[in-house]
Amino acid sequence: MTDEQRPTGASSAPLAIEVEGLHKRYGDHEAVRGLSFSVRAGEVVGFLGPNGAGKTTVMRILTGFLPATEGTARIAGHDVFSDPIAARRAIGYLPETPPLYPEMTPASYVDFVARLKDVPRAKRKAAVDRALERCGLTAVRSREIRQLSKGYRQRVGLAQAIVHEPQVLVLDEPTVGLDPIQIREIRTLIRDLAASGHQTVILSTHILAEVEAICQRVILLGRGRKVLDQPLAELMAGGVALEEVFTRVMTRDASDALERGVA
Repeated sequence: MTDEQRPTGASSAPLAIEVEGLHKRYGDHEAVRGLSFSVRAGEVVGFLGPNGAGKTTVMRILTGFLPATEGTARIAGHDVFSDPIAARRAIGYLPETPPLYPEMTPASYVDFVARLKDVPRAKRKAAVDRALERCGLTAVRSREIRQLSKGYRQRVGLAQAIVHEPQVLVLDEPTVGLDPIQIREIRTLIRDLAASGHQTVILSTHILAEVEAICQRVILLGRGRKVLDQPLAELMAGGVALEEVFTRVMTRDASDALERGVA
């Protein structure tokens, strides 16, 4: 499937994310090559690809942490480059390693982020309490983050990402480094957040089972390009495993790249 092909079955909901002709170059290396896609409000999209495919680079561009070389990106109608403050207010971001302050408590840290996100003072306490409750942190809200397990620290990362009720939630490898029990807990939490239907979610992960359990649609990157964009139900029709689809598409892309002489 080429970059110009659009996913079928898209709803008439407004666009929450619009990416057009995105490029990111580091010297002679092009990490993202002419990427275009859109995500409608309320969609839950799995962002997949092998190591080096450009997933994290795209996530950082969308969240305003990295400039693009070319192209445009809009979050809830706000241009990430020309209107970055409004775009950041509309997005919640959980990076692969959440930037937590170990001496703070979950409550104080999420309150700190709420202030940064301009949550109105009159609504801030309720917003913090709601985020902590949704992420299962009420019982440990007053403990220092340094004392919490990695699974609970990941929950704190999720709580800070949703405290301002963003329209778009970007999760980059949210279960990396967790044990099986913690993975199941975080996966259930993300699924519950997605099921609310209030937020658009992009989930970047290497764990295909996570996508199968949570996502409605898959965007697959290879060498910085979009090589597949399709509803999950269509990909897995007839009992086909997502791993089989992933392997087949990436093998074909690698073969095409060799023929084109693309590194």
